[in-house]
Amino acid sequence: MTDTLKRVVSYARPYIAYLISTIIFAVAGVGLSLLVPVFIGDAVDCCTEKNGVDFNELRKIAIELAVMVAASGIFQWIMSLCTNKLAFLTIRDMRADIFNKLERVPLKYIDGHTKGELTSRVINDIEIVSDGLLQGFTQFFSSIMTIVGTLIFMMFINFRIALVVVVMTPLSFVAASKITKASHASYMKQSKLRGDMVGLAEEMAGNQKIVKAFVYDQRAMERFDIINRDYGKIGIKATFLSSITNPVTRFVNGMIYAAVGLLGALGKIGAVGFVGTMTVGKLTSFLSFSNQYTKPFNEISGVFAELQNAIASAQRVFSVLDETEVPDDSDKETIIDCDGSLSFDNVCFSYSPETELIKHFSLDVKSGQKIAIVGPTGCGKSTIINLLLRFYDIDSGKITVSGRDVDSITRNSLRSQFGMVLQETWIFTGTVAQNIAYGMPSATREQVIEAAKAVYAHGFIKRLSNGYDTVISEDSGLSQGQKQLICIARIMLMSPPMLILDEATSSIDLRTEHRIQKAFTKLMDGRTSFIIAHRLSTIRNSDIILVMKNGNIIEQGNHAGLMKKGGFYSELYNSQFAT
Repeated sequence: MTDTLKRVVSYARPYIAYLISTIIFAVAGVGLSLLVPVFIGDAVDCCTEKNGVDFNELRKIAIELAVMVAASGIFQWIMSLCTNKLAFLTIRDMRADIFNKLERVPLKYIDGHTKGELTSRVINDIEIVSDGLLQGFTQFFSSIMTIVGTLIFMMFINFRIALVVVVMTPLSFVAASKITKASHASYMKQSKLRGDMVGLAEEMAGNQKIVKAFVYDQRAMERFDIINRDYGKIGIKATFLSSITNPVTRFVNGMIYAAVGLLGALGKIGAVGFVGTMTVGKLTSFLSFSNQYTKPFNEISGVFAELQNAIASAQRVFSVLDETEVPDDSDKETIIDCDGSLSFDNVCFSYSPETELIKHFSLDVKSGQKIAIVGPTGCGKSTIINLLLRFYDIDSGKITVSGRDVDSITRNSLRSQFGMVLQETWIFTGTVAQNIAYGMPSATREQVIEAAKAVYAHGFIKRLSNGYDTVISEDSGLSQGQKQLICIARIMLMSPPMLILDEATSSIDLRTEHRIQKAFTKLMDGRTSFIIAHRLSTIRNSDIILVMKNGNIIEQGNHAGLMKKGGFYSELYNSQFAT
């Protein structure tokens, strides 16, 4: 917990000016507020003098008191402003770091966590850390100043009674410390369950059509109820443990206040000699200081729940920041003159050591060839693409592009040689033109329109409310086929030396698919192309068809040769036209 707190504080170091300002205004504001009891004590003495009330002196004290209260309020407001800036700037940097970290972690880490859980860490956990920091910084400085200042004043008024207060104070710390340790574990469990709950909610909300179609509503609610019930139980436990801190410390502080009042009163009448004598006004001031001295302990204990929750959330954030990043390869070679040739040499790969997938895979591809990869689900078709683009690194073997080992090439320059259209479409919030120019932001409007016309997307785009300037998103009402056309137009615009088409026309009707295939034929002319397709009729004109099963190539050749062979490919092809 201490290490986590240190890391959070390290994010505040660039904004040391706000920290210094906070300290200065805390000293000024709290210092003036501590003078209030002194003037109140003087006012009480004015009212209890034997010669009667000194109204002139009382009026003077009242004016000075009003000025001090106003000045103290202004200084403390400025202090709060500085702490707000300090907290929000700190959290801004932390949020930027975790977002940038998610851009640098291996794809394996992203695939291993739900989108809802990662979203929860970037948004919810960061907000909780922000709230805890805001409470912590504000309470810390004002409380420290108040404790030190009141102790000094009490020592001046009556040293002996002040020692009684100091001796009894550790009782509050002991009580708060014991309860804090017990509540921290509960807050850690609560933070994890919160991430699970957000992940499930996003998963169900984002796939409502599937949930409804499979009548999964009730089971989804049951799953959510289990997590929600556990979250409620652990939340009640965490809140209960942290909430009893305040009453316990208030009880201890009440005992201190009572002891001060009793000793002061007995000292006034001379019943306790070692206390010494005090005027009624001094006793009033001392009681006020005693109350102010114990109040910060109550305030600090009151925000223990926020601080514990913030620390638990910070640990979840730092667990992401501590993840291993994709190694920096900026010092490696940049590939520019790619001729489209590539090879897999005895490549082995598996997503987990327990389950083998690609075993001793070898393949030589010449420039301009069209390579189709077919096979049953889970045979490793898409995995080949993941390895080719280095979304995952191979376990052994070698992959070369234009004669260069991909390990010696920067990832960015390698990926820039490929244009990829996946089975899953992705549209970001922006105009149609911006979506098409995603991989080539410098493209002119004419180039964007030309790419859209090439994939027969120009017609439906012109019918949109603002044409190419229409703002679209995943939820903007476009059909799946229209989204797919925009994604294909992106590749048309980039015109890279190599293409990857992973079920690229899966969401398009047969008539449109036939027209797009013509555009793809033109685009693929002279370019190396990898085509993954379940509809085998779309890859009959490929130069090489790789038939995969259980991570290995079991057949290889063109369509006519494989059909004549009558093997596994022939069975797959004929099964699609069986009646």
